[in-house]
Amino acid sequence: MDQISFETQPALSRNALTVLERRYLKRGPDRKILEKPADMFRRVAETIAAAELKFDDTADTAVLAGQFYAMMAGLEFLPNSPTLMNAGRELGQLSACFVLPVGDSMEEIFDAVKHTALIHKSGGGTGFSFSRLRPANDVVRSTTGVSSGPLSFMKVFDVATETIKQGGTRRGANMAILRVDHPDIMEFITCKADKRQLNNFNISVGLTEAFMEAVKREENYDLVNPRNGETAGSLNARNLFERIVTQAWENGEPGIVFLDRLNRENPTPHMGEIESTNPCGEQPLLPYESCNLGSINLGKMVENGKINWDRLRGVTHLAVHFLDNVVEVNRYPLPEIAKMTMGNRKIGLGVMGWADMLIHLQIPYDTDQAIETAETVMKFIDEQAHDASRQLAGMRGPFPNFAGSVFEKQGQPEIRNATVTTIAPTGTLSIIANASSGVEPLFAVSYIRQVMDDDLLVEVNPLFEKIAREKQFYSRELMERIALAGSVRGFDDIPDDIRRIFTTAHDISPEMHIRMQAAFQKHTDNAVSKTVNFSKSASIEDVTRVYELAWQLGCKGVTIYRDGSRDKQVLSTKSAPEAAEPAEETNQDTARRSKRKRPKILKGWTYQMQTGCGPIYITINEDQTGLFELFTTMGKAGGCAASQSEAIGRLVSLAWRSGIDARQVIGQLQGISCHSPSGFGKNKILSCADAVAKAIEEHMTANGYGSVKKDYALVKGACPDCGGMMVHEGGCSVCKVCGYSDCA
Repeated sequence: MDQISFETQPALSRNALTVLERRYLKRGPDRKILEKPADMFRRVAETIAAAELKFDDTADTAVLAGQFYAMMAGLEFLPNSPTLMNAGRELGQLSACFVLPVGDSMEEIFDAVKHTALIHKSGGGTGFSFSRLRPANDVVRSTTGVSSGPLSFMKVFDVATETIKQGGTRRGANMAILRVDHPDIMEFITCKADKRQLNNFNISVGLTEAFMEAVKREENYDLVNPRNGETAGSLNARNLFERIVTQAWENGEPGIVFLDRLNRENPTPHMGEIESTNPCGEQPLLPYESCNLGSINLGKMVENGKINWDRLRGVTHLAVHFLDNVVEVNRYPLPEIAKMTMGNRKIGLGVMGWADMLIHLQIPYDTDQAIETAETVMKFIDEQAHDASRQLAGMRGPFPNFAGSVFEKQGQPEIRNATVTTIAPTGTLSIIANASSGVEPLFAVSYIRQVMDDDLLVEVNPLFEKIAREKQFYSRELMERIALAGSVRGFDDIPDDIRRIFTTAHDISPEMHIRMQAAFQKHTDNAVSKTVNFSKSASIEDVTRVYELAWQLGCKGVTIYRDGSRDKQVLSTKSAPEAAEPAEETNQDTARRSKRKRPKILKGWTYQMQTGCGPIYITINEDQTGLFELFTTMGKAGGCAASQSEAIGRLVSLAWRSGIDARQVIGQLQGISCHSPSGFGKNKILSCADAVAKAIEEHMTANGYGSVKKDYALVKGACPDCGGMMVHEGGCSVCKVCGYSDCA
């Protein structure tokens, strides 16, 4: 591996610098940035290399720190976000993934809530199984009352998560899993149909092999009360499976997890049963277990159109060494987590830049050759990673729970880590590395985002722009046309071979998405985070086929997303035929040229919203063009709340008169929280700003603004931090500009 001195500055893109400055670089008490990206990489490298002293107090860690720095600063490998953020700093919590048990007593439930808060405060995400909780309306002997069931307690976890801001760098995120044989399974499947609740949870149904066989035979299966193990009724398996599919088709959730498959590959069954995964689904863990992840940038592993296997081998071995050291220096948020994690020493080495590698190799993503290459590459990484872990075991000893593990029972050599490979979504890491995310295809070759002063900025995939300039077909006009279409297919002015290799997510059939996931899963210890993208016109039967195919091909779970199926949806693109039509100028386009003047008479509506500071009255006025101005009145409240609300009204009015789309105003205000929220569920108001956003949304719905369109493929439900493009991947929405994530 090439050496890079500590003085060498990493080559970072503009978006990478934005992400690092907003979320990763160390700041002082005055919030001023105290380090440069190179300083961050050095901080992390030296901290992780210092773990060598635990095994040899005379070790010279400088050489290893230099190697770690070279690997990160060269953007060949990056650890998960908490390691980059916290290594060498006071917090010192370096893991991204945790699973906590939720027992069936009030004490156990609220212990889990407390532990969740501590983990979220430290920067981690949490997974839970709520399958141990007795169903709603079941007997509670201690109070002679009845149980409220798993869903009511999920809401408690959701509220706790909303409260924790994770040190200002990461948002809390949760995974909730319920077994398919739990009596409350039907309510669980539909619990996120109301998009205003449980927004800090991803949900997945835990499917069993017996259930899937019953689906195939269209038979009934038993529901089981976890309190006593007794049968609590039965359901038709095919009907329930179709309900899961229909709900996922409607809004992307629930996902599915194959529980028996997770436990068949549980390396330490003597230590417990796997019940849940981390929030994005790629890391199955035992209760109180954590895992630290990292990803190799495959785009950096190609030279002269061929895979550099020696380079890939070197990075893999060094990355395993790095991740095992993380286990040593990590500061765990709970003693139970420290004990379980140190006992199994699970690590998760994965990949990003897979789509980039295929482009360098000139292999279209949606081909059998790409599937074969995926298996070959991941098999190589998996074998080398396990070899590296065995070498570490020879020097440091196996993981403490090795005795009784699957490895020992099968007579395998000692290994340092119970699991070694995982494929994570790498949302923000891929922005830092300027790489495609995880094993996903490109989401877009070109897109247009709105920045300050209503300017429109064309963002182009760097590989495509490089080739377009080399082949001399680059032009801004072409990039804008591609952004409108959402794909390069159908553009005769782009060479055919270029169109084929720059495949985007919506160019690919759902079946090919799941085949690619299965190819990587064959050689991955844990699981693979991958989103199967569907067009808006996809049918429920299309989703059914993919869920069944995931089971048949050996996947451990699956997440799907149908374009436009959520209110806060990700980038929406027009079809190529629509994009080819010249756009007619609208009243809003005309208004953008200058700020509109106020007529003497306007028509208006006033909405009352209940905030934690009292009622707020929001008046929305329109002129002939549309939304024009907004005023607020704060009931009996005064002082800061009233003045801030007046300021919001003035700025919203200025935005509308300047031609800024109302949906972007909603996106900026919605979800802002204060110290005194009000209400519950769909009626919950987080702050005065949130109340204004909800009033605008209510007004638009009532007055026919639901189908407002823009000429460009701009973001709907844009990033609340920067207005950038939100992309749905790995069961989560991630901003491709600043790295903001809906699920940590």
